[in-house]
Amino acid sequence: MADQVLHISNGSSLTSYLKELEFTGEFLTWHEMLCEGPTVAGIDSDKFLEVRKAFFKETYDLEIDEAELKKEFSKLDGASEKYKEIILWFEYDLFCHINLLAVISLLHQREIKLPVFLVSSGRVKNLSGLKGLAELSPNQLVSHYEKRFKLSKEDKDLAVSLWRTYNGKDHNLFVPQLTKKSSFLYLSNCLKAHLERFPDSKTGLSIIEKNLLEIVRDNTIKSKYHLLGYALNYQGYYGYGDLQLERIINKLDMFFTEENERLKLNRKGHEALLGIHNFAFEIHDNIQYGGINALDYQYNRSLKKLVKTDLNAH
Repeated sequence: MADQVLHISNGSSLTSYLKELEFTGEFLTWHEMLCEGPTVAGIDSDKFLEVRKAFFKETYDLEIDEAELKKEFSKLDGASEKYKEIILWFEYDLFCHINLLAVISLLHQREIKLPVFLVSSGRVKNLSGLKGLAELSPNQLVSHYEKRFKLSKEDKDLAVSLWRTYNGKDHNLFVPQLTKKSSFLYLSNCLKAHLERFPDSKTGLSIIEKNLLEIVRDNTIKSKYHLLGYALNYQGYYGYGDLQLERIINKLDMFFTEENERLKLNRKGHEALLGIHNFAFEIHDNIQYGGINALDYQYNRSLKKLVKTDLNAH
C-alpha cells in the first residue's frame, strides 16, 4: 500500500519552507492566482490553459510556463496508487481561497478518492493580525500541521459548488454562504471580500481602490512604490501580490498628484471618497473574475449584493 503523502502548497516559498522542516512526501506547488482573470470550470483542460495564458500575457505581459504547469499536474497521475493522503496548505485570504476551491475541484475532476486534509492559517494566538503559513515559526507551522482537519464529503461538495459559481454568471449565489458556517473558517470573509471588489454602486470604487485612496489621504506617502508597500501590508482578506496591487494603483493615477516627494489626493480623489460621482467607468478596470467582468456589476452596500450596471441592466 502507498505510504507517501502528497503536499499541495500555495506557493514555492512555502514548499521550500516545508522541505527545510523535513516534511516528507511529494510536493505539488500551486503557482496560479485564479482570483483574477477568466477561468473555466474544467481545470485540467486545454481551454483552461488557453484562457489563462491569454490573460497573463494581456494583463501582465507574462508567459505561463506550460512545461512546469504540466509537470506539477502530472504528480496527480495515479494518485490513488502513489499516495495515502493529500495535505492542502492554503491560507485565510481570497487569493488562497479561490485557488483552494480550484484544487479541491481538480481532485474531484480527477476522481481522486484519497483522504484530503487542510492546513490553514489566519489568526494565531498571542499574535496580532492575520498570518500566512510561511510567516509562522517552525513550531507554529508544525502545530498547525498537527491540527489539520480532514475534509468531509460536504466540505468537498461545497468547494466544488462554489468553484462552479465562480466560473458562472451569477456571483450573487455566493451571498447565502456569507452567513453560513463551514469548515473553511475564513470562507465567508473571503466571499464578502470578493463581492466588495466590484465597483461600489455609489462611488464606483472597489473596496481595494477605496482603501488605497484612504491610505494616501491619511498617511505621508512618498511615491506609488511607497503606497504599494503600505497596500501589501494593509489589504485585509485579499492576499494580493505586488503585481496585482501595482496594476490597481496605476489605474488610480487620475486621483493623485505627485510633487515634492509626496503623493497626495487631488480634487477627483477627494470627490471619489465622498461619493460625489461614480468613477467606475473612468477608472475602467474591467478585470474578469472567473465568469464575469468587473464592470458588468456593481456592489450595492444596502442590498449587500451585486446589481447590474446601468449599461447592462437590460
